[in-house]
Amino acid sequence: MKKALKLSIVSMIAITGVNAADDLSSMFSEGKTSGQIRMFYIDRAYQGGSGFAVKRDSFTVGGHLKYETAKLNGLSLAASFYTTNKIDLNQHGTTDPSLLGTGLESYLILGEAYIAYGFSQFGTKTDAKIGLQRYDTPMMGSDDARTLPNTFEAYKFTNKDIKNVNIQIAHVNKIAYGTFSNIYSGGILGSTAGYPSKGNAGTGKYLNLGEAAVGKSTSGVTNVMISFKNKNFYAKLSNDYAWDLYNTLYVDAGGSVDYGQGLSAFASVQAIKQNDVGDDLMKESILGGNGEIDSLYWAAKVGVKYSGLTAYIAYSQTSKNDAADASYKNAILSQFGGTPAYTQGMVTRHQFLAGTKATKTALTYSFKKQGVNLSTTAYYVSYDMDKNSGYGVARTATEAGFDIKYYPKSVKNLQLRFRGNFPRKFAEATVGNDTGWNEYRLIANYNF
Repeated sequence: MKKALKLSIVSMIAITGVNAADDLSSMFSEGKTSGQIRMFYIDRAYQGGSGFAVKRDSFTVGGHLKYETAKLNGLSLAASFYTTNKIDLNQHGTTDPSLLGTGLESYLILGEAYIAYGFSQFGTKTDAKIGLQRYDTPMMGSDDARTLPNTFEAYKFTNKDIKNVNIQIAHVNKIAYGTFSNIYSGGILGSTAGYPSKGNAGTGKYLNLGEAAVGKSTSGVTNVMISFKNKNFYAKLSNDYAWDLYNTLYVDAGGSVDYGQGLSAFASVQAIKQNDVGDDLMKESILGGNGEIDSLYWAAKVGVKYSGLTAYIAYSQTSKNDAADASYKNAILSQFGGTPAYTQGMVTRHQFLAGTKATKTALTYSFKKQGVNLSTTAYYVSYDMDKNSGYGVARTATEAGFDIKYYPKSVKNLQLRFRGNFPRKFAEATVGNDTGWNEYRLIANYNF
């Protein structure tokens, strides 16, 4: 990786011309620093026969600091460090693991270290980003739901030469999972919710994608994505080829109609088709099976907007397993942070389990027209799970929740956030022995 970065830097500087060396000092002196400070408190109280500690909480202060050079004939460099730091304000004697690193420890990681190059001087709206970076596509992403996000080693090229069209070609080799990965202990739940089937891969280190997913090194994931967007319509097609694991085709499209006087309606559909490829290495995972995958997920969403109010309902369905199938045969696997589903909850992500039918309703109100930068959301989602999903014995899991965001005028770039989620029958190992909880989160994000 280091050799590749050095060669890339030399090549890019050579392209910029013989006078590039004279401007290197200003390239760095005119660079900019940015970042975020994040304070996060989480409190969870379990209910039911889960067997977990009844209550747990965690409080951290962290964020990231980034430096990016000025552009030198299209070339720039950037690096950022991400950190989470434990504050010992433990009220319940048990620490929630989702805000910290492996072993409930504070940690620091180089989250970004990349070369960026813009080809505008050659008459094209093409950009390249090579190295460690935040990377987000429908089926791979940062999943920034707790203190620190996932970050990746990636090689990404984007083009915007066609009006309203964005084309991306990328290859991803490695992932460093963020703090949310500590929640998942593996199995079919983790591998359909953005995290590896073999369990917590650890935080603060970069792993080959195949090693992270199934314990076998692979050639990573190659992505091709095309998106179109104008005022009233959008469409996106993204294909991830996870070498020797599976190919995932994602399609999403939607539109809106404006009726005037603040009233509009919108609708969208999404579909995911997944098939095994190459050496079918899911057979090497703890989930067993022969590595074969032939799954389909589809969803639809309709809603309305009026003044500051937005309401929608969404429905999704995933293909079913037969009794003899491996749990992943007709499930949608997402092991690298991808969370695109219309019907996922704040924490409950059962919609990709084989045979699951899910329904979600949500209501959001913005107070901007009243002069307050405040929004409130309430939602309810229900999952009707199939007996052959491979996950527990519960057949209906639910989650209700809320999300409140406030941006005070007195402090620019500060976001205050209060969130809550209340799953029931999230898991049920035996009949009547179910897991649920009441969870509250207090978050302050200050961007600079």
